[in-house]
Amino acid sequence: MEGAQGASNNATKHKKRKSPVQRWRPISTEATAPKANLNEMPNPVSKQVVENSASDGTANVIIEVSTNNASLPENKVAAEDTVEDANFNKDLDRSNLSEKYSSSVQVDAPLMRFLKGKGGTMQKQIEEETGVSVIFPSSKGETCVVLEAKSTENIRKASEKIAKVLEEAIKSPMLDYSHFISLPLAIHPNLVEKLNHFQCSILGTSSNVDSDKGEDLSEGSMDEMDNEHKQVESPSVSIKMQVEGESPVRVTMDIKGSRPGFGIDKSIFIKPKTFHLTVLMLKLWNKDRIAKASDVLQSVSSQVMEALENRPISIQLRGLTCMKGSPARARVVYAPVLEVGEEGRLQRACKVITDAFVKSGLVLERDARQELKLHATIMNVRHRKSKKRNQRNDSFDARNIFRKYGEHDWGEYCILAVHLSQRFKFDESGYYCCCSSIALPEKMQTE
Repeated sequence: MEGAQGASNNATKHKKRKSPVQRWRPISTEATAPKANLNEMPNPVSKQVVENSASDGTANVIIEVSTNNASLPENKVAAEDTVEDANFNKDLDRSNLSEKYSSSVQVDAPLMRFLKGKGGTMQKQIEEETGVSVIFPSSKGETCVVLEAKSTENIRKASEKIAKVLEEAIKSPMLDYSHFISLPLAIHPNLVEKLNHFQCSILGTSSNVDSDKGEDLSEGSMDEMDNEHKQVESPSVSIKMQVEGESPVRVTMDIKGSRPGFGIDKSIFIKPKTFHLTVLMLKLWNKDRIAKASDVLQSVSSQVMEALENRPISIQLRGLTCMKGSPARARVVYAPVLEVGEEGRLQRACKVITDAFVKSGLVLERDARQELKLHATIMNVRHRKSKKRNQRNDSFDARNIFRKYGEHDWGEYCILAVHLSQRFKFDESGYYCCCSSIALPEKMQTE
């Protein structure tokens, strides 16, 4: 009777509350490891310990230890121990124990493909280097990756490897930017109308260029440039050459890129209803990071107003410029931005925003080092829908565009808000979906 009562007291003593699985956070300034307790579990006996997947404590995982013992008595007793020694209670017969360690790691859906690798290569590499089985979720929406091994040391090595792989993936161009800080210009109907007219004059169309709303854009003819040339493969030209005393030689030359208007189609134009200035690009791949970015933007509202001296801010768009390259082989064409009054207030306000996001840890290191140059992109080959062209060497001939619009005055416009915008998603007006925003002083009314 006393033996049964002692076993019951011992089981009660070692009860624990199970710790939740912790989310992996690759960029974090705060991280604490929760204390691990032990629960009374049915046979086979299990316990959990908490391990950090990185030396800086930025990632926590739960390690479950399953112990199969067929000879345990009916009153099963859970063993308690610390994270450091990770040993079972000495009262248990260790000769009959078979330990199995497993770790649950939360990996956000956009990062899952980097952990698998092409054809499962990264998964195989992690398993071979650490001796851990990596088990991915069976359903697409699930984000829990399970690691199984014979020791906590193997789990620790695999967790550190995963953290490193995902950190590199975040910095890689393979993970595209998901959000950005924007200064909307499409709120001005007259500017939208001017951009519509610009695109139609180049493409030789009369329809509203925003009417397709994101579908594959059809290719159009080019008025005032070469109305006969469509977006087709560049032809070759045969030239007959003869050197004195020698027989004639026929040389075939590719004139790709030399044709006026070559490489221009509807898809490389920025949609007028999304026209904006970009302050900062962000990679926010989960809800926590989006919420943090929203909080950061709201927190600097008063500082932005101070930088603007609580006065309206307007900009002027004049002319066209190429971002690298030349008009003959342009990749990005934009309208330069000039602050009306040239007081530097807009630049100071943008710096307040950028500094706050850098401090929050939401900005990549290379982006934090870049100097802000506000510009309004009008054409960009990156948006081209056709897959036939080589993206790395893609370009278009903008020489005739520059002849007509190179000094064009697009007008002056007041900036009324700062948005945390989500790429690839649009609201009812056609502008990017807004996750958070702060209002700027409105233009003073004139009597």
